[in-house]
Amino acid sequence: MRLLVLGTGVMAKNQLTHFSKIDGVTVVGAVDTDPDRLSAFADKFGIERRFLSLDEAIDWGEFDAATNITPDRIHHPTTLALIASGKHVFCEKPLAENYPKALEMTEAAEKAGVINMVNLTYRNVAPLQRAREMVLAGELGTIKHVEASYLQSWLVSRAWGDWRTESTWLWRLSTGHGSNGVLGDVGIHILDFAAYGAATDIDHVFARLKTFNKAPGGQIGEYMLDANDSFTMSVDFANGALGVIHASRWATGHLNELKLRIYGEKGSLEVIHRPGGSELRGCLGEDAETATWREIEVTPVPTNYQRFAEAVASGIQPDPNFRHAANLQKVLDLAMVIERERRELKV
Repeated sequence: MRLLVLGTGVMAKNQLTHFSKIDGVTVVGAVDTDPDRLSAFADKFGIERRFLSLDEAIDWGEFDAATNITPDRIHHPTTLALIASGKHVFCEKPLAENYPKALEMTEAAEKAGVINMVNLTYRNVAPLQRAREMVLAGELGTIKHVEASYLQSWLVSRAWGDWRTESTWLWRLSTGHGSNGVLGDVGIHILDFAAYGAATDIDHVFARLKTFNKAPGGQIGEYMLDANDSFTMSVDFANGALGVIHASRWATGHLNELKLRIYGEKGSLEVIHRPGGSELRGCLGEDAETATWREIEVTPVPTNYQRFAEAVASGIQPDPNFRHAANLQKVLDLAMVIERERRELKV
């Protein structure tokens, strides 16, 4: 697979460390509107072809697929251009700023017959994959209740940098700079974590969003700090289970933690993922009588990057695809409507 990198920011560096280790994948070009950033990135990874616009790269055309690592609001126009040129697309999350744009991208990709995949990175978590297998195998029985949380602390800790002075973080707090807050940033991750692990879809949603005061006048320089910092959701799942999902950037003591608990009539599972690793615990069978939890061993799983490369080679569409990400975006969009109108909505 000849791969084009579209956008050369922090996440691009992370992706290239993975793609560069896959046999048969060659990074043939990079695109960025910032010439200095483009040069530094291309030099670091030994990429010869460099373009200051996607149009230039498409005119060149000597690539099979592109990984789209542009800012959220740029995903829509750039992905549509790539699809129109017949290229397979691996897109960072969220797929688009809203459901209508995400649906347009989905339908365009499906009509063109190109491989389309969204980088919901926590699909790479082996305990999550094993938990889903156990749910589908009926080891928990009928699922009754689901809890999921995504907790970050970068608004109270400088472990990842100082959000008060760095644009990398400030734009994520400003709707005027394209952010939908913690809901738009990590909401899609925890919704996928919950629904995928519990092997079901979200059917109804009720949500609350909260923006806390972070600076005098709610503004730092050009950044109006009006994007949501925390959200809570109560959801009904298609399999009949009730769920509680929440996320916050104010979770002191949690740098970047995802947690999922799945409760069934025959047992329960807990998945925890942190920067240092992940684990799966279960309370199953006779252990339910004594509330005894035991660690469950898991084996490594292919990464999204590997599965995308394999899909391009085989022509077989992988998951998570654009349609799945668009459906999750619909839930996120409804959450914002619910906050305004204070009512529950069916997905």
